[in-house]
Amino acid sequence: MSMELEDFDLPEPSVALFDGDATLGQADIDALFGDMGTPIDPKQGLRAVIESDVISHERLPMLEVVFDRMVRIFATSMRNLTSDAIDVSLEEVNSVRFGDFLSHVALPAMIGVFRIEEWENYGLVTVDSGLIYSVVDALLGGRRGGTTVLIDGRGFTTIESDLVARMLRTVLADMSAALAPITPNTMALERIETSTRFATIAGSTNICAVATFRVDMDERGGRFSILLPYATIEPVKHLLGQRFMGEKLGRDGIWEPHMTAEIRKTTVSVDVVLGERLLPLETVRDFAVGQTIPLHRGPDDPLDLQCGGVTLGRAQIGQRSNNIAVRMMTDIARGPRP
Repeated sequence: MSMELEDFDLPEPSVALFDGDATLGQADIDALFGDMGTPIDPKQGLRAVIESDVISHERLPMLEVVFDRMVRIFATSMRNLTSDAIDVSLEEVNSVRFGDFLSHVALPAMIGVFRIEEWENYGLVTVDSGLIYSVVDALLGGRRGGTTVLIDGRGFTTIESDLVARMLRTVLADMSAALAPITPNTMALERIETSTRFATIAGSTNICAVATFRVDMDERGGRFSILLPYATIEPVKHLLGQRFMGEKLGRDGIWEPHMTAEIRKTTVSVDVVLGERLLPLETVRDFAVGQTIPLHRGPDDPLDLQCGGVTLGRAQIGQRSNNIAVRMMTDIARGPRP
């Protein structure tokens, strides 16, 4: 006797919760983790979070100011280097994952690996082929303008590498000068690579700050990018997160001395408590002028010195220059006295 499997209604798989009798059905599990069986668009659940391309990062306003300042410095340096009319502009500043950045580097290109001594970490400068050939032409006295250089897939010669290295050292010197008002730094070019495989200075998922610059010189030019991993700028992240140069997040160098000086000139009224007694309301009601209230205190007993009802210390009462005076017996308490 045989029986077909389709004759049975199999129950939908479920997962029991630990804090009650409710269960999660297969539809609930698919909604939580995203449908693993059939592709859905857009992604949902935890899969959408895990596979999201959105990068959440802390904005660094002062780093953008540094790159803006570098545009002006580098334009002057390039004019002195090439003796041509140079126009440098900052195209964008954004954050990308290190692996995504390297995968979008258009080859052939030169990738300069530099080290920042004070931060004990590395960064990259990438130069595209258009800017490489433009710099080589400008430094070797080539004709201005002309047709677009055709890329034949050959490697860069030693002369081309040395000429571009001069520009990269200029880039790093100007970047260091732009960053100097915020923090001391020393940027040194370590090597130049033509393959992205040998320019790995961070993990593929590490987030990096990237600034892309455009250099134009007489109808020729190209782009270069400066990449700084967030791990590299971590020692000065609190400085680059400022909204303006010299922003103080803690102690204030102007208002603190001013407030200290003004507080020292402030007049404060203090009370010396000769004694206290608990009396019935009827006795207080019958107080009369000239009535004596004994406080059971001797002339040498310590008295409480109070300000606004808060005991500051202990003092003795006496007389000085025909005036009633008190002499401190303890230091002023910084906290409330028992």
